[in-house]
Amino acid sequence: MGCLFSRRRKPAQDGQLPQQQQEGAGQGAATGEQKAPQYSWDLRAKIDPKDYTFSGLKNETVGRLPGKVAGQQFVIQDCENCKIYIFDHSATITIDDCVNCQIFLGPIKGSVFFRDCKDCKCVVACQQFRTRDCRKLEVFLCCATQPIIESSTGMKFGCFQYYYPELALQFKDAGLSIFNNTWSNIHDFTPVSGENNWGLLPETAVVQDYVPLPSSEELKVVRVSTDAAKSIIPITRGRRQKNSDESCLTVFFAGDYTTANARKLIDEMTSKGFQLVQTKEVLMKAEDAHRVFQQSALEFIPLLEKGPVVALEFNGDGAVEQCQSTINEVFSGTKVFVSESKASASQDVDNFYNFADMQMGM
Repeated sequence: MGCLFSRRRKPAQDGQLPQQQQEGAGQGAATGEQKAPQYSWDLRAKIDPKDYTFSGLKNETVGRLPGKVAGQQFVIQDCENCKIYIFDHSATITIDDCVNCQIFLGPIKGSVFFRDCKDCKCVVACQQFRTRDCRKLEVFLCCATQPIIESSTGMKFGCFQYYYPELALQFKDAGLSIFNNTWSNIHDFTPVSGENNWGLLPETAVVQDYVPLPSSEELKVVRVSTDAAKSIIPITRGRRQKNSDESCLTVFFAGDYTTANARKLIDEMTSKGFQLVQTKEVLMKAEDAHRVFQQSALEFIPLLEKGPVVALEFNGDGAVEQCQSTINEVFSGTKVFVSESKASASQDVDNFYNFADMQMGM
């Protein structure tokens, strides 16, 4: 797997007006008899790269409020001892040569790329996560694809935990699902024999101890919560060792309340001590249903045309029985797939997530 990024990427500068437009404008001004033709690009707001760059800052708290980035690309470079908060969705973000910074990055439609950074603590949501030549980064991550580190050491990862009122819509605007998070499935592009360049943050790690809430008057207007129970992203165990040899697969089908139903089941199960291992939102076809749902496939195939399914894996002794009981009591009017027994559940989980990983190119 090669590195796809150039050494530096800067925001594009606005181009010059077309020559014929310049000439037309001049003629109109000179004669007063005709107006310059209008082009669609004249009507667009001009982009000032300075509005999408933090560069050369020291010991400062800076940020962008919701609506201020609005899907543009952003550059953070040469910052030291800074607290940086991007409370909006963006196209891509590059972070270069930053030292001892605490950074929050709202949903990124494409990639976030850290280069030559060290001793930084971050909260990041993105489609693609990359680092190169970095040292000692601690990241609470939501990443839709497999995160990749290259020539980087001392990396630590935890599950994204964050909330503010605008965040759910920003995830949607960035094209990210709150259920697709591979935060612990790290690929080390440059492994060293006998060494481990990355690990997981403690399960007890609290986001606010790493990236504190913003203290500036400008940014305090964003109603942030780092309470894990309020997180927009469900907190998953990822690749941590499971506590039990019993898991249960539950699959919700597309509809008006799919997300709400999935969140409700997560709350019900975790409140009873079961652990959410992983989640996934993915489109399925009829042949996929046969592979995953086996004998129950025909019952669920008509539901697949409505949109993607949301799958949840719960772990703990008695997980299958408790899932079945909760679904019968709370979701009695909703068609849901749930593992039939402890014996079949392990295969259900493997079947679904093997299929989902292939779908997402993992």
